[in-house]
Parts: sequence; structure tokens; C-alpha cells
Amino acid sequence: MSRPRLLRRIGISALALLLVVAVVAAVLAIGLVRRSFPQTSGEITVSGLTSSVSVLRDDRGVPQIYADNADDLFRAQGYVAAQDRFFEMDLRRHVTAGRLSELVGPDGLETDRVIRTMGWRRVAEQELPRLDPSTQRYLRAYADGVNAYLDERDSQSKIALEYVILGQQVPDYRIEPWTPVDSLAWLKAMAWDLRSDYADELARARLADRMSAGHIADLFPPYDAKAHRPILSSADWSPTASERTAVKKATATSTAGPDRQSPGTKEKAKDGGSAQKESAQPAALTGDAGPAVTRDASVRTAYAQATSAVRAVPATLGQGDGIGSNSWVVDGEHSTTGKPLLANDPHLGVSMPGIWYQTGLHCRTLSKQCPFDVSGFSFAGLPGIVIGHNDTVAWGFTNLAPDVTDFYLEKVRGDSYLRDGRYVPLRQRTETIKVAGQKDEHLIVRGTVHGPVMSDVVTSVNQAGSAAPVRGKRDRQRYEVSLAWTALQPNRTADAIFELNAARNWPDFRAAARDFAVPAQNLVYADTSGHIGYQAPGAVPIRRSATPGSPPGYWPAPGWDPAYDWKGQVPFEQLPHVLDPKEGFLVTANQEVTASSSPFLTTEWDAGYRSQRIRNLLQESPKVSPERMGQIQMDTRNDFAPVLVKQLLAVDLGGDRFTEDGQRLLEGWDYTTPASGPQSSAAAYYNVVWARLLNLTFDDELPRDLWADGGDRDRAAMVKLLTQPRNAWWDNKLTPGVVEGRSEVLRQAMVEARLELTRSIGRDPSTWSWGRLHQLELKHQVLGGDGVPGIVRALFNRGSWQMPGGSSIVDANGWDASEGFDVSWAPSMRMVVDLGDLDASRWVNQSGNSGHPYADHYDDQVDAWISGDTYPWPSTPEAVRAASDEELTLRP
Repeated sequence: MSRPRLLRRIGISALALLLVVAVVAAVLAIGLVRRSFPQTSGEITVSGLTSSVSVLRDDRGVPQIYADNADDLFRAQGYVAAQDRFFEMDLRRHVTAGRLSELVGPDGLETDRVIRTMGWRRVAEQELPRLDPSTQRYLRAYADGVNAYLDERDSQSKIALEYVILGQQVPDYRIEPWTPVDSLAWLKAMAWDLRSDYADELARARLADRMSAGHIADLFPPYDAKAHRPILSSADWSPTASERTAVKKATATSTAGPDRQSPGTKEKAKDGGSAQKESAQPAALTGDAGPAVTRDASVRTAYAQATSAVRAVPATLGQGDGIGSNSWVVDGEHSTTGKPLLANDPHLGVSMPGIWYQTGLHCRTLSKQCPFDVSGFSFAGLPGIVIGHNDTVAWGFTNLAPDVTDFYLEKVRGDSYLRDGRYVPLRQRTETIKVAGQKDEHLIVRGTVHGPVMSDVVTSVNQAGSAAPVRGKRDRQRYEVSLAWTALQPNRTADAIFELNAARNWPDFRAAARDFAVPAQNLVYADTSGHIGYQAPGAVPIRRSATPGSPPGYWPAPGWDPAYDWKGQVPFEQLPHVLDPKEGFLVTANQEVTASSSPFLTTEWDAGYRSQRIRNLLQESPKVSPERMGQIQMDTRNDFAPVLVKQLLAVDLGGDRFTEDGQRLLEGWDYTTPASGPQSSAAAYYNVVWARLLNLTFDDELPRDLWADGGDRDRAAMVKLLTQPRNAWWDNKLTPGVVEGRSEVLRQAMVEARLELTRSIGRDPSTWSWGRLHQLELKHQVLGGDGVPGIVRALFNRGSWQMPGGSSIVDANGWDASEGFDVSWAPSMRMVVDLGDLDASRWVNQSGNSGHPYADHYDDQVDAWISGDTYPWPSTPEAVRAASDEELTLRP
């Protein structure tokens, strides 16, 4: 036989062998993938049940659970949630307990150190006995249901595919029983991601040694209530004189509200004037201009250490500008149905599986002992429904984002810290962190009366600072940085979830909101009787400002002076609320709640582009249909763009025809941001210009981790800067000897955008589209990252898709301009509730209800979610039965 023929035959044999191996591997892989799929029809015996429970699933796998009593109802909810999403639950409890390293090895250490320092699980353990006895019972029943499911599985591979993969790295890992505290601790993760002002307060403190307070203030513009209406008008709600007096007595200081003058409003160079190069050394500030500025590196270290602690915690819901939401409600006089309509789409991080788990919880006979007939969106691992409706009441959430965190500078000496003129012992404890494949790590956690010392975390080294900005004066002391946060105080938010689920009317709803401590949310309300309403709940601290002329919480406070400690919380009765507003509708999209500065809530409102756009669209029609509610959720108009485009079109490009090709696209643009189509080319060019403009304007003066992300705050800042052609921010500090102004920076941004699009897509602008840049990949939180082998990532990740919309747009498929154009956050679900016919309500999830890769419902809602389609949302027994695709009976 000739050599070529022999080689060919060997090659064919080898190829055949590889094919056989591949087929066998595929068969084995399919077996491993499918063995964790749950049983969703027939009968199963579940320990602990007192009567049979029916679980009806529709053709998207959404379970509707029917039981004779509340304990069986929540026991079944725990069982079904574990069927669909136990690994997600297990991952969350490891994160919230500071035990991620046990599951994923050394990669989880940084997270564990931070969360152990804050003590999330310790707080949850303190909360459990303080909850209503019925809540404790429901949490225990839910845990029993989860454990009943786990007890049935004789192998971890039959629970989730993730355990098969992770078992190669952590072979000794064993799943522990679920506990009520595991559910409660998840509320701490929610509160962490939905906190407000934490990062901004720390950012201002870090920038104080680099630039003047006026320069910093340009980055944090006050809310413009004239351009973007607050949630409530003064006609709907305003604090009474006695309420204002009570708050003033509590704060006992002069404070600036969110619509008042920010600290340091002096401009470095007035409009039209000449600008000089800023000195390389930051100028000192005193008095009302803001805190003293220091050049000392050690205080930067303390602040940078606390910043690292912020970033070390994985974002379970999302982070940054992406933590937003849209929600609005229209009364019957303004709807085509004659009854209220309520819409909600929380903007959170994107992941696989998605954040929400759809389910329904129904007592077969409603009674005081079993008051639940509710369906909506829940979190796997947490009993009850978080957002949705029952047979009488519907509610939605957006992030209220009050300032619920404060940093304190602490004078530490050895194991003591200064308080009111004397040194007192630090609070200390030792935490043992188990690390898969390594020795245990021992962490000394230190704290003060305010909270944990966050500047210890990450490197576990005693970091301190000197010459920190304290009360507007230079101070050559050494400091640690501690954190006060409302979520580290035991609360009754878990009670509120069940109270919301059982609410029958507005008084019930407000009573539930009273217990909703953290994370504080804007709550919108509608009922079948025709009422609509709004309530701001939450634990909001009362405190005074540590710096003259600044609002509370704007700068870190001196921890040694008790005058700056929190003085309790804003009473619930003083938090803004309204029933049946005069306008006949309410819009909440994270904007300012009221124009009043009493009670003080925050300065860090969303700038209001989304909220005002929704208001404008609602006002275009005298009556709004359910279909129109859904259409508004998909609106992609960029309402800031007209301001910037006007300036871009005015720039003289000096005959640069290459760049003029891009500029001309903006002349006919309607400011929408579709993924494809005639308007998409202009949207692509505009967004790249915007990203380059941010980089040229801001990033030359900011640390890498504080670069502009292009969200609502950057837009509001740019509105001001565009009216000041010689503002110092326009000058590029990387070009010594040259002083740039507005026109030059705009020109550079357009030139660079043209070049970038030419390189990434093509020379011809007609081939550009926003969707080719703006893409979404849904990634698994543990096994979806770049460090995971591609074959494994392919099992768990889905995508990519070309996406419309963007940051500060109603269809908020957001992106971080400092990172690129890929989608970082998005509407995590969409719902429209029709209070005239609850079975006519519509909903859609971001991914699917299952957490099992390749299960039918792992990603079966993604395409509908992207295109703006929704699914029927049956809730009455007849409608649920008619829509059911499978039925599982759980028996005692």
C-alpha cells in the first residue's frame, strides 16, 4: 500500500475514532445535563406536607401553586424553587454568608473578607427571632420544602450541572441543608446592590486631594426639578409644618437639599473667558467651599482601601448606573379600560439565569390563616412574591435610593479609637474563612460604634490616612474609615413581603410599607376598586452635615464627635406618599421624590431623563391602553441627545470630509436608538462620539476606576459644561502647554468616533448600526467568565444579541462608556397589570424560569423580552387551569 494511501487511511481511522469519542462524550454530557431536570408532572411524596398541593405549569414552566394552608403553600414554594434553581440559591447563600471560597476556591476570598467584615449573616441571624411568628413559620416551611427536595437526590449531579463542573475543582464540597437565615441573608445582598451614595461619597473624598470642591461639584450636579418633574408635586404631598420642625430639630444643622446649591459652585473660568492650565498641585479649600484638600498619600490609601471593599462584593442584582427601574401607574379615568393600569420593569444586571423567578401562590380558600392569592416575580431562595399582584392589589418597585450609608473617619490607636474625648476599645472578632483546596484563613474584624472598619478589608492590613478632609479644615491625623449602613441593623423587611402579598387595600398596603426597611424602594400601588397611590418606605437615617454648606452624607464625617452620629430614622408618617393624585397618574424612575428638602433623603437622584420621557408619552394620549403601556416600556429615544447634537452640528470640521460623513448622519436623526434600521447608523455614531467625549473631558483627571460611565449623572453634568465653553473640565491635562475648550474637544470626539467605527465596522457609514456595537451576552455568574474554558462557558452562557436602547433611556439596555458598548444592565423583567381584568395582564422574564442549561425553560423568554413581546399572565383559577401545560401533585 502506498504511503499516501496509508496516511489517508490512518487519518480516516483516527477521525472515525475521534467521532466515536465525541459521540460517546455527547451522550454522556446529555445524560449529565438532563439528570438534574426536575419532575414536573405526576405525583411526588414530600415530607412535612399536611395535605396535597397542586403545581400547575404553563408552557413557559411558570409554577402556580395551590394549597389548603399557608405552611403547605410555602413548603411547596421552597420545593419547586429548589427543583428549578437550587444552584443559584446555593451560590447566593455562600455569597451572603461570606463563604464563597468554600464553593469556588481562592477566587472567592476577597468577597468573603468584605462580607464577613460587614457581617451580613450575623445580622440576618439577629433578625429572625424579631420577625412576626407567622413570618418565621413561613420561612421555616420554605426551608423544609427545599430540604425535602435535596433529601430526594442521592447525588449532587442530580441537583444541578454546576456541581458536576465545580466538583472537578472542589471534590469535597457537600451541599448543606437550607435554613431560614439563608433566605433572610439574601435581603442583605439586595440592600447592598440597591444602596445609594456609598460610591459617590467615597469618590468625592478620594477626589478631594486632586481638585477643588467646585471642580468636583461639576461632576455631581443638583437635580433639575424644572426640566424633570419629581414623582410627587407639591399639590400631592408636602410635609406639614410640624413634620418640618421635627426633622430640623433632629438634624440641628443647616443642610442643603437635593435641589439646593451644591458645595463649591464657583467656576474656574467663566463662559467665553480664557482658561489657564490648572496647577499640578491641588488647591486648598476652606469654609463653605468644601473640605480641606490634602496631598498626603496615606489618606488616599485609606479611601482607596474602602473603595476596593465596595468593588470586591459581586453584584447579585447589578451595580452603578444600572440599578434603576421604571414604574408607573395610571388611574381608570386615564385608561381605556376604566380601571388602573400598572407597569414595572426593574433595571438590574444581566445574567444567566435571570434574576427573577416567576411563580404564583394560591390558597384554595382565602382566610385569615391562609390569605394568599398572589402571583408575580420572586427571588429563588426567598419565600413570597416581591413584585406582582394579588386578587385585589398590584404593586411595583423602583429604587428610591435614599442615602442610607455614611463613612466615618476614625482616630485609631492600637486597639482603641477616639470617642467624645477619650479612647474606647474597638469592637473585634475573629472570622475563620474556609477555602477549598487551601488552609483556612483567619480574619480579624474591627468595628466602631458606627460600624465595621472598611479600610481594613481586602489586604487585611491596618490602613490609615492623615490630613483627611474633616469639617473643612486641614487635620494632620491618622484615620481608619468605618461604615454606617441601615442594613446592618436588624429590621422587619421579611414581614413586609408577606404583608404586601396579603394586602387588600391602601391601608393594608401602607401598613406593609411601614415594615419595608431596606432596601428602600419607591412603591407604586393600584387596586381593583380604582385607586392608585405612591409610598416612599424605608429606614432613612437622620443626621447632620459634617461640612458647612454641604448636605448630610456628602463627605465623610469625623467619627470621634458624637454630634455627627445618626439621630434615629425619619418617621414613617413623614415619608412622602399620596393616594389618588390629582394628575391621575404617577411615574417613578429613580428621580427626585419631591422638591422639598424635608425630610432629607439624598442628593444622588437619577437625573430624570427616563421619568420625564415616560411622563411626556403618557400625556400624549388622553387615555392609555394596556398595549400602550407596553409600547412605552420599549421606547428608545435618547432625550439628552438633542442638547449634544445641537453642539456637534455647530462644530466646524474645517473641510474634513471623512469626519463630516459622520456629522451628516446626525442631521436627520430622530434621536431613537434602534438596533438596526435607517436611524441606527446615526445612533451608532452618536454613542461612539458620546463615549469619546466623556473620555476626553473627564477621564484625564480621574482615577481609572472612577472614569465616566456615560449614565444619567454624566449627562446632567454635560448639560452644564456645554453652556461653559471654557470650563476647566474641557482642558486635557495630558496635553501640557495647550488649553482645550469645548469646540476642540467636541471636534476631537467626532474625529475619533469616525475612526473607531471605520476600524470596527467599516468605512461606509451606511453599514453602521447600533446593534453591531451594542450587544448582549447572558453569562452564568460562576461558570460564564473569561477564565472558564470555552466548552464550559458554552454550556451555561447564551447570546449574543444585538440590542436597542441604552443608558438613561426608557428601554434601558445600559452600557458603561468606560468599558465598551456591550450591555451591562437591562430591564430584568417587564409587567403590565390590568386591574380591570387581572387575567389580561402581561409579563415577560429576561431569560426563563429554569436554572438548568438546555432545559426547555432556561432561555425560552429571551427573544420575546428583546423584541418587546409579552406573555399572558393568568391569575384566576380558571385561567391558570386553562393555560396549564403540566400538573404535579405533591402529597404528604
